[in-house]
Amino acid sequence: MTLDRDQVRTAFATYVKDYDDTNPKIKLKIVHTYHVADIAERIAKSLSLSNEDIDFAWLSGMLHDIGRFEQLRQFDTFNDFVSIDHAEFGADILFEGDKIITRFAGLSSTETKLLEKAIRLHNKYRLPEDLDERTLMFSNILRDADKVDILRVNIDTPLSEIYSVPESEVLNSTISPMVLDTALHKTEVVQRKYSKTPLDHLIGHSCLVFELVYPESYKIVKENDYINKLLSFKATDKVVNQEIKEIRDRINQYIDAKIA
Repeated sequence: MTLDRDQVRTAFATYVKDYDDTNPKIKLKIVHTYHVADIAERIAKSLSLSNEDIDFAWLSGMLHDIGRFEQLRQFDTFNDFVSIDHAEFGADILFEGDKIITRFAGLSSTETKLLEKAIRLHNKYRLPEDLDERTLMFSNILRDADKVDILRVNIDTPLSEIYSVPESEVLNSTISPMVLDTALHKTEVVQRKYSKTPLDHLIGHSCLVFELVYPESYKIVKENDYINKLLSFKATDKVVNQEIKEIRDRINQYIDAKIA
């Protein structure tokens, strides 16, 4: 695969032009797209992949959230549980019907299938166990890059914009028992069905760190001090603040162990 990155950027800009970039949620996803592509490229380089494979990882980042824009227009939410699975939706937009993937890059049938698989799987709770080694690698690169940048998004974006509730409601909420148990005693992401409060979702995002695959991903989180920044706010309840401190300390220790 010979990738023309300028063509990809132009095609992406043309695609999102149909959406209102003055909407903070649209702007958020545009910025997120470029960050995920850059992180995926960095992870791929850390694995000493070929230039073509590095380009492929970058491309997967550029296209992974293409379904988010139409999801927001049709459903006015990024919540997959009350709207549509954005990864499946995005893959359908790219690879079914008009097959607009051709606007972005000329891929072989093998590359097309691999990219479609990686995009469809990037938001899944668990990957299928029967993936071949190459599909597993590119799926994990994209999933890592997405998770890492979700941390940044939660830091750089007002909580009210992300969670569609006033920031005071986030700070006044509590951490549900199953979410707290996962954050303090397990090394896995929080299942969405356990998140009941606005604060649950924030803690759930911090726990994405537990399932990062590649050392480079942990290095990026550490370099940017994402966990301390994400969990530096003060909740209303003193008990909740102590719980947040314990979660923050545990995740930082976990990161340090992964890059030691």
